[in-house]
Amino acid sequence: MKFKLLGLLAILTSLLTACGGGGAYARVIVAGSTSVQPYSEILAEEFVFLNPEITIDVQGGGSSSGIRAASTGTSDIGMSSRALNEDEMDYWVVEIARDGLAIVVNPQNPIHELSFEQLQHVFTGEITNWGEVGGNDARIHLIAREEGSGTRGAFEELVMADGQFITPRAIVQSSNGSVRQLVSSDPNSIGFLSLGLVDDTVRALDLDGVAATAENVISGTYNLFRPFLYISREAPEGATAKFIDFILSPYGKAILAEEGLIP
Repeated sequence: MKFKLLGLLAILTSLLTACGGGGAYARVIVAGSTSVQPYSEILAEEFVFLNPEITIDVQGGGSSSGIRAASTGTSDIGMSSRALNEDEMDYWVVEIARDGLAIVVNPQNPIHELSFEQLQHVFTGEITNWGEVGGNDARIHLIAREEGSGTRGAFEELVMADGQFITPRAIVQSSNGSVRQLVSSDPNSIGFLSLGLVDDTVRALDLDGVAATAENVISGTYNLFRPFLYISREAPEGATAKFIDFILSPYGKAILAEEGLIP
């Protein structure tokens, strides 16, 4: 990893601390959103490289599970890819990045753009055929995340109007990776996932003529984005605080930006 070249001096210092008796072994458990999970794993790998006396254990489970784990102390850090509810406001929270929400189709699909209203009608089940939005005469196969998922929560909050719900006919998946895999294998499918996880196996649709890019999220022209949060029962201390400080440092932000997020 190219970031390791930037951290040679830091790792030498960490090794001297760990081997000199001044640094005790520590383990930090990070659990929750499967959207935040892959980025946390990348950050943890680099952090542990620089701080070998600390182990970072990153686990999934979904945003709601991560918030519960943080609240009960089962994990040191809970990961959430949705804003906190009113009854979740008592925790210590930091936003580590923002992530765009991409609407993805199979690359073979001739559709490149939907209007916001069309997108709503597709996921409520009012539009069921691609021909109704200018595509092929084929049934639309909806792929959605499970209830409690931060990605689904963000989609419902940002896309669906009051009283609208994702149709129960949608195929439900438990991770963004599964959504991407299904869409990549089905020319008539459509799903939503983290913008940072879009690759050449799927294509992100433009919405009302605006492309789903980090630049457009920053400018505010593409308004489908959600926060990536780290949550703790109390203000972090020790190894947990050190890991979070690393993420919020210019070095950590550079890693997040390189991975497609907006620090």
